[in-house]
This record gives sequence, structure tokens and C-alpha cells, in this order.
Amino acid sequence: MSTMPTLSAEPAEPAEAVAPLMRGIDVLLRLTDAGGTLSLSELARATGLARSTVDRICATLAHMGCLRLDGRDATLAPPLMAVGNAYLGALRLPALLGPRAERLADELDESVSLAVPDGDGIRFIHQATRRRAMSLSFRIGDLLPAERTAPGPLFAGAWDEDMWQRWRARRAADPEDHGFPAVPPRQETEKSEPTSESESFEERVAQAGATGWALDDQLIEPGLVALAVPVRGPGGDVACVASVVSHTSRHTAASLREAMLGRLRNAVTEMEEALRYPAPVASTPAPGPDAAWAAEAKQRLGRDFVESLARGLAVLTVFGPGRAELNLTGIAAATGLARATARRALITLEHLGYVASRGRGFWLTPRVLALGFPPLSHLTLAEIATPHMRALSAELHDSVSLTVLDGDDIRYTARVATSRVMSVNISVGTRFPAFATSMGRVLLADLAPAKRAAFLARADLTPLTPRTVTGADRLGALLDDVRDQGHALVDGELEEGLRSVAVPVRDLAGQVVAAVNVATHSSRRDLARVMDEVLPALLATAARIEADLHVAGRFARIPAA
Repeated sequence: MSTMPTLSAEPAEPAEAVAPLMRGIDVLLRLTDAGGTLSLSELARATGLARSTVDRICATLAHMGCLRLDGRDATLAPPLMAVGNAYLGALRLPALLGPRAERLADELDESVSLAVPDGDGIRFIHQATRRRAMSLSFRIGDLLPAERTAPGPLFAGAWDEDMWQRWRARRAADPEDHGFPAVPPRQETEKSEPTSESESFEERVAQAGATGWALDDQLIEPGLVALAVPVRGPGGDVACVASVVSHTSRHTAASLREAMLGRLRNAVTEMEEALRYPAPVASTPAPGPDAAWAAEAKQRLGRDFVESLARGLAVLTVFGPGRAELNLTGIAAATGLARATARRALITLEHLGYVASRGRGFWLTPRVLALGFPPLSHLTLAEIATPHMRALSAELHDSVSLTVLDGDDIRYTARVATSRVMSVNISVGTRFPAFATSMGRVLLADLAPAKRAAFLARADLTPLTPRTVTGADRLGALLDDVRDQGHALVDGELEEGLRSVAVPVRDLAGQVVAAVNVATHSSRRDLARVMDEVLPALLATAARIEADLHVAGRFARIPAA
């Protein structure tokens, strides 16, 4: 099923539409709806395309970094999130309102969402989630039917009769909501006659218009309740809707409204103030591949590279902060495309609903988030790093690990072990004292001076082998060297014969959030070979992990594991 349901008869395909771009986008939609991964054969069946066409599209997307090909499977990859980031950056709402949503979630100890309208559905643009055993959240980019949500009635208040007719047509054509993969299908017992549901939804819309708030009392699924209030822009129109989401084990719909409405309205007032006086933002260059890159790739790869698909995605990524609306000349200049080529891409993208226009201006629509953003926005750092670690392990034939600092220890969050008779046997979740490991020293070296001093004062620095460096002064000087050098080398300090080198992984703000290392037995490589062979490859791998992390973490929170 397509991520965006059919609302009515589809408009005729424009004569100038770019068919390869349309086919490529269909592949991305099918992968998104499937959770990010499908076999190439499944993609061919789902799209109705020839297997050779699917192979070419996937080879192109893989060359662009937007997906990975692993045997017979195609899996979406973080660089594809640059498309959704372009929309969210141009919209500015996540940047302006996201921190306030996070503070509200902390204050209420409940999940908080921001959503915008998308046709007769709503699409999430920010999630501030409470992590607990029973977690309630959707993903950034998820599309939900308006009538089953709290924000829906608040947006539907602005619908004209044509929009209502589209909604009724969609409900009649898809009574179980299969066109919305993010929500459970309606059960047989939950089906209602279109006429009665129309009346019920219209009543909710009227009530929301009169009260200024709306409730979802287990309409999405049993147990989920939500309260929503509109956030209005300077002109008075609804810019987005803020929702508090809870579970019936914590609140009924009525108690949620009673407990949260006042505080939610206070937070919305602050959000509206932020929209009234936003800080100016400079125009940023487009981050995606340009026409020259696409032409070079086409020349090198030949028919296996679908150049028009790469060009179309380049048009989408040209938008961003300070570039919310662009004309054809600006888009052509930013991408390096000929005006005629850029125009055909825009015609295609507008036909598919990813671009809208008024006069000479073009801008992205929320539907852009349907291109991979929901499954990719829920990736962990471990999941982002593992494909790169796997490639490094295959190159060096040694084990590769990723850890985070957990108290005074390191904790393994991802690991790719090599197949050897004698290998380092460590599993995810294993903990070791940070001071005696290469990854621990990388992580400790980035601590603020006060936190590092506190660690050195309290930590148990008992030696683990005769070679373990101990003593707060000596270890502190060693950590200064690690910080300056950008890597740590540990030889036999954790265990005799175990030699490892580690480098940091930094987030978009430049903070060290993890460390990645290569561990080997001392009999395999001497110290000189570790520095000459392993360290450069390890640094390159960390750079690739960071590149993916920076794209993925621009608007989504990336947990360690």
C-alpha cells in the first residue's frame, strides 16, 4: 500500500512527467511501508515493475547512499533522511517548537507530539517520547487518518466541501484504513457505516472548533488517549497541533483533559510566541548530490544508474532553512540542472504531491516525509553503526565494537565479531571498567574537566593486568593525550595479549556519544601495524558512522541502543 491513501480519482499523469523518477519514488514508498527492508523480488511484486528495473533503481539509490544492498535485500539507509530533513528544515517548526515540546514532555512525564495536516490525514513532525515499559509514540513522518486522532478535528475545521468529499470517498474506498500503515487496521467490530461516522467526525470537528481542543479516546488503538491544542501562527492560521499522549493505565480521556489542558495551553502560548518572533535564519546550501555528481555517476556506471531519479531527489534536497520557497531559476542554479530538466522534475514531484506551487514559487509538502523518514527516524546509534562496522571487520578480519559510557564502565551496544579459532569473545551488554579500555579512554577524555576529575577521584583503578595504567595523575595525563590525538591504544591492560585501538564517534553538536574500536590478539599485529593498518581504516569508518548519525540526528533523537 502507498503511504498516502487515495482520496479520489488520481489526476492524469502530465505529459512531461519523468517516469523513472516516479518509479524510483514508488520503490522508496514500498520500502517505507514495509518498515525499511524488502527483498528485490518482493519489491518487483509490490511495484509491478520488472526485476531488472527494480535492480537499476536500487543500484542507483545504493550508489547515492540512500539504501544498502545486502544479498537479495534492499534496506533504507540514513542518507535518505536528507530529503525529509529538507522539508523539516524549511518548515522550521521542529527547530522553533521542538525544545518547548521536550520541556513539556519532561514536565508532564507524558509523550508530546507536533503534527501538521497532510490531505485528510495528519503527519507527525516532532516526537518528545517518554521511555518506559509501555511506550506510546509514533515516528516522525507517520501518517494517520484525521478521524482517528486528536489533531484531526482541529485541522478539519478548515476543510472546504471538496475536502470533505475527498475524505468521504477515502473512507468508503478504504474502510479498514489499510492505506495508513502506521495505525492498526480497524477491526470488524469497529467498522461503522460511512454516514454515521461522518456525522460523528463532523460533531467532533464542531466541538473542537467551539472549545479549542480535541480528544482521541482510544480511536487509534485500545488504551491510547490523547489531548490536542492548535498552535497558531502570526496570521491566526493553525501552523501545527501539539498533543499529549498517554495510556488508560495512567489516564482516562476525561482525566487527561482535566490534568493536562491548562499546562498544554500554557506551552502552546509559548510556542505561538516563538512563531511570532522567530530568529532570522541564513540560507543554507543544498546538501544533496548535484547535477555534476549525477552526470559523473551516470558516465561511470552506465545504464545501472538512473540519472533522472538522482536529479529528482536533488531537487527535493535543495530546500531547507532560509530556502522554504524557491523559484525555478533558483532550483536550477542550486542543483546545477538545466531549467528544462528542473522543470520536468518539479512537474513530476508536484503531480505526486511532494511539491506545491503558487505563482512562480515552489515548496515541499509534508508528504516528503513518506520517503523513508518514519522507519529511519527510529534507528538507534547501534543500528546506524553496525553496517559500517561489519564492512570494517570484513576488511581487517578482526572484531569491531561500539560502546557508550555507563557510569564508570563502558557498555557494549554493538559488536561484529570475526570468525577465528582464537577471537575476542564479548557480547552486547558486556561492561568493563572504562579506565582500562581503549574505548573507555576515548569516552573519558571527552568529559568536562569537573566530571573527569570526579571520575578519577572515585573510580576503582585496581590494575587488571601487570600492564594496566593506574594512578589518577598518570591516567589523567594519558586522557589528555587521547583527547589531543583523537584515538586511544591499549595493549594488554584489560587482558594479557589483547590489543585494541579506539576512536570517538561525535554527534551533530560535536559531542562524543560513543567509541568504536578494533580488538585483536597481540600475535596478529604489532603496535606499528595497528597504527599503520588499523587506525586509518578505523578513522574512516568512524567518519562514515558520524555522517549517517548527523543526517539521522538532525531532527530525530537517536538512542544509543
